[in-house]
Amino acid sequence: MKYNLLSLVILVFLTSLTPKDLFAQGTVTGKVVDATTKEPLPGATVLLKGTEKAAPTALDGTFSLKVEDANANAILVNYVGYIQKEVSIGSLNGTKNLGTILMESNTTSINEVLITANSYAIDRETPVAMSTITSEIITEKASNQEFPELLKSTPGVYATKQGGGFGDSRINLRGFNSVNVAVMINGVPVNDMENGNVYWSNWAGLTDVTKSMQVQRGLGASKVAVPSIGGTINIITRTTDAVKGGSLFQGFGNNGYLKTGISYSTGLDENGWAFSVAASKTEGNGWAEGLEFEAYNYFFNASKLINEKHTISLTGFGAPQWHGQRQNRASIEEYRNAPQGRRWNADWGVRDGKVVNVEDNFYHKPQFSLNHYWTIDETSFLSTAVYASIGSGGGGAYTGTFTRTGDKYSPYDLDAAVDANVNSPDGRALSYLRASRNDHTWYGILSTYQKSLNDKVNLLGGIDLRHYEGRHFTEVTDLLGADYVLDNSNVNNPNNKARVGDKISYNNDGVVLWEGGFLQGEYTDGPLSAFVSLAASNTSYKRIDYFLYEEGNQETDFQHFFGYQTKGGANYNLTDNHNVFANIGYFEKAPFFNSVFLNNQNVINKDANNEKILSYELGYGYRSSVLSANINLYRTAWNDRSFTRAYNVPATGEVYFANLLGVDALHQGVELDFTYRPTNKLNLTGMVSVGDWTWQSNLDAITVFSEDRTASRTIGPIYMKDVKVGDAAQTTAAFGLSYNLTDEFKIGADYNYYTDLYAYFDPTTLTTPDRKVWEVPSYSLLDLNASFKFKIAGINTSLYANVNNVFDTEYISDASATFDMETGLSTAANSYVFYGVGRTWTTGLKINF
Repeated sequence: MKYNLLSLVILVFLTSLTPKDLFAQGTVTGKVVDATTKEPLPGATVLLKGTEKAAPTALDGTFSLKVEDANANAILVNYVGYIQKEVSIGSLNGTKNLGTILMESNTTSINEVLITANSYAIDRETPVAMSTITSEIITEKASNQEFPELLKSTPGVYATKQGGGFGDSRINLRGFNSVNVAVMINGVPVNDMENGNVYWSNWAGLTDVTKSMQVQRGLGASKVAVPSIGGTINIITRTTDAVKGGSLFQGFGNNGYLKTGISYSTGLDENGWAFSVAASKTEGNGWAEGLEFEAYNYFFNASKLINEKHTISLTGFGAPQWHGQRQNRASIEEYRNAPQGRRWNADWGVRDGKVVNVEDNFYHKPQFSLNHYWTIDETSFLSTAVYASIGSGGGGAYTGTFTRTGDKYSPYDLDAAVDANVNSPDGRALSYLRASRNDHTWYGILSTYQKSLNDKVNLLGGIDLRHYEGRHFTEVTDLLGADYVLDNSNVNNPNNKARVGDKISYNNDGVVLWEGGFLQGEYTDGPLSAFVSLAASNTSYKRIDYFLYEEGNQETDFQHFFGYQTKGGANYNLTDNHNVFANIGYFEKAPFFNSVFLNNQNVINKDANNEKILSYELGYGYRSSVLSANINLYRTAWNDRSFTRAYNVPATGEVYFANLLGVDALHQGVELDFTYRPTNKLNLTGMVSVGDWTWQSNLDAITVFSEDRTASRTIGPIYMKDVKVGDAAQTTAAFGLSYNLTDEFKIGADYNYYTDLYAYFDPTTLTTPDRKVWEVPSYSLLDLNASFKFKIAGINTSLYANVNNVFDTEYISDASATFDMETGLSTAANSYVFYGVGRTWTTGLKINF
């Protein structure tokens, strides 16, 4: 009876099928990516050859196409700016995965243009150690993280949120902080021209429009005259290759986190035009107290494929933001005694029952670039970018004595400060709020010419010209009930009764000129690719001080520093699976602005020297359909680091200074990373990075000179040899996995481990031997993420969820060392720290139309 019933059910099912169902052949799946960058190509059209049956690729480049024609034997893949590709599907019986389909750019592709112009490294061709973060990964893992944190599973990277304020994250690469890591957006350098810093809050929200982010460790593949000691971070935004359509995003998370975003792209129309726009607003209260923030982001791009030879592209973006900060590190004991624990922040107050962020940051740095790409002929190409950036903003602080609303762990009582000011007999402020401003204008031109001499040799040359003017001053932002601030810092306006918006304390400008050029030769012959590069730059500094000097004597002459770099390398593909590479480079870079003008005055350091860097690297790579792995050995010697000392003698007002030469460091290590994809559903990643970064030299006693160059005293000797470099974990490891439970539902996890982290210290302060630097306890963190794709009224929709630091691990992410005067030891008890951020979560809904 049981078998008869089963037979009846089968018979009814078969007879209910239409002829089309009976002849169904199956389903083909795969992933479409750029052949060069391996970036997914969303919106590509996958067409069943000989039919009108088609399917688009998803945001991660994947597709699924049902095949119902028994005679079908191939698919055609089309994407704007790429050569059509035909892929055989053979005989089908069920589901067949075609794997990764590589699309080659055509001669007018803006994608190929961007790769050429923006120093993008190519896997198994460019001889550098690199890691690429795709837009797919950024979308899934960005959450409330910033650019540096998205790189935390990359070898050699150490990234933290520092005090936890929005945009206050930092990154170290192979032990070098962002001052010595070149950061470029679409090939345009963004490191501060005076001090080399990168302020990530200026680029908050740019993750929404990032096509890919590539980290090139060590020498890097940058063609411009940008000396990068630790490496190069190259961020590429979307342009004409953006798919037609748009998206709406709404996210929320812990501590009032709320983000709303919108984007739209026209795609490339029949007249060669493409437009993209995006905007977002993000706000929240921050994980620690007193870290409220409000940020906006905007982006636009207009591109025109004029003809097969000419393309122009105009891009603009900015991220005006304001956020409270936790500026000052505290002792471990203070955190433990604070009722708020790790969330305690000493740098905020209350006025009229409302939060006042005594320490805050506000800034807007829009950047605009006009790019022209010219295919001169079949063998030559010219790309030119003219760009401008106008920055305005600064960081808030206070002057005076603030009491607190309760014990030392309570906020500042600004009402009490107002009362004291109101009762001031002459209306003079006893306490007030101020801001240190750093406004600037920056414009430049970057042009690269490429010439193919034959099918093996390419020559590249270019210029890099920049003009930067930074304006530095303190302004009064809140008098707290007083009438004025009495300021005597301006010799041209003594006894100045400053009011809100007036300048006080200091007012000076820094002018930086940069003229750079480079020449590079590239050789490719079968499995071998090699390059040799020469670059030179002249950096000129001028300082103008409006407060310390009388009119007519406020401006210095330009101080010029010539730097150069030479580097070369080769990659050899032993087989389709194995490759090896090596590179070597030497360069000299100009000291930064504050090393040239001492003690924040127009005192010129005549002995300022170029810093000297020698670096080389060996690497091996393995590639197969399921496993990709790399191992790199590196060694970077950094000599004559710029260190100066200035001393004021209060009794006489004299200034003494010392130029410290011979401060050398060695950064060396080994890095291993891999990606393993045993099935189409499971992807495993991992890395181990072991560094050995130490100071290399002691300094003998140093003569200190007065301003008129008269020998005055000596300091030292300084004992730094073999002391570990601080401020970044020298050993890191990571393991990640992502798993597709279904075609629509994906989950992921990332585990990161950090050890050999030494507290930050100034090596030139080690004036007694055998000083030991505190080693911060090792720690590990686990992050989880998930995404679910579905449709609402036929519209593609995605739901994202992230939990970072799942176990709410208590750990110290940043530490500054002090030394006991008797023992010379730096310990946990006498160090000042930031605790890392605890558990956070976000979720968001993205609707694509």
